[in-house]
Amino acid sequence: MLCARAALKRALSRAYGSSSGPQKGDRVVVGMSGGIDSSVSAKLLASQDYDLSAVFMRNWDTRDEYGTSDNGTGCEWEKDWDDVQRVCKAYDIPCEMVDLSRDYWNRVFEPSLREWEDGVTPNPDVSCNREIKFGALLKHLPAPEGGGKPPWLATGHYARKDWQSSRPRLLRSLDPLKDQTYYLSSIPEAGLARALFPLGELTKNKVREIAHDGVMPTSVLERAESMGLCFIGQKKRTDFKGFISSYIQPSPGPVKLLSTGRTLTQHHGLWTFTIGENIRLPGQAEKLFVIAKDVPNNTIFVGPAHDPNLFVQTVHVNDFSWIWRADPPEGLDKPEGVRLLTQIRHKMVPLGCTVRSVDHSDSRNKLAIEFDEPLKGVAPGQVAALWRDEWCLGCGVITRTGLGTEES
Repeated sequence: MLCARAALKRALSRAYGSSSGPQKGDRVVVGMSGGIDSSVSAKLLASQDYDLSAVFMRNWDTRDEYGTSDNGTGCEWEKDWDDVQRVCKAYDIPCEMVDLSRDYWNRVFEPSLREWEDGVTPNPDVSCNREIKFGALLKHLPAPEGGGKPPWLATGHYARKDWQSSRPRLLRSLDPLKDQTYYLSSIPEAGLARALFPLGELTKNKVREIAHDGVMPTSVLERAESMGLCFIGQKKRTDFKGFISSYIQPSPGPVKLLSTGRTLTQHHGLWTFTIGENIRLPGQAEKLFVIAKDVPNNTIFVGPAHDPNLFVQTVHVNDFSWIWRADPPEGLDKPEGVRLLTQIRHKMVPLGCTVRSVDHSDSRNKLAIEFDEPLKGVAPGQVAALWRDEWCLGCGVITRTGLGTEES
């Protein structure tokens, strides 16, 4: 525990120095999900001299889908809320539940649904952090009446933060395998300024060790690791296409071989296949992969693993959101561009890239990102995030890839 307290002290010192961060008696609210990461964050903060409380966000309910709970066994959020209350009772932290399901539906799920329907590949977890955790939730935590500082919002994300010239910077976590700055890359500077990441200086193994203190509820210790797509239960993750199809009407169209244009089969909707996915077709001599989607003609194109069109070297982003929105990196409008690192998926190894403005009248957000190496499985709708070394600069939604057959 001494090691954990030292890590928390380092995180607070790095992020806030002596005066920029939470002071004794400041209000700190920890967002809790019932999982081990947010529970350990709450435990660590409970050892500090803050006015600490916890909040649980109800973002989704199976009864919102079907008008009843899962065969009468209860909803995922109810089980999570039970665990949050157990943790808060164990560490003497007051807690409340906030119903943000309407915000989530309107600002995250429904826009994602429309994108899936149009054949692109959205990332709801990135938009959830921007729109819900550091959007709707922060608005639910206003500054005290009559003035005073607004509360700090702590989360269980694996990320770090520091300050440069009195402005917050989002940094990768100490544990590279758990780093979650990709998911946080779209939060605005104002939200980042109020954020606390108690786990940023810890590894996942150390977090598990801290959790086994004889006090943490067993139900939290035994929970399976959460794996993205925060609006659906674990059982639906195994049948994600079926889940999405329950909201979108079938829209059959041809699946064609890109090299010849020959129709091989029919799909039930553009959302049923993802760029780069192995599409299993009986009677084919070799594995085929989804290469592109022709949205206007409702057509999916496939090809073998050696088809060069399966790999993309350049993507375009029409509305890149820099965390320091008014101060993008210098040199974007120069022919040589700016050298940065990029990820288009959470788990991918960061890849070197060259970033250039494609509209010099608005060089802040219309970008072309050229990868050092061609990438497989790049699709419109995916989030392309950029880093300068450990510093996450922001992200944007890919609108076009090298093939030019799709536009979100």
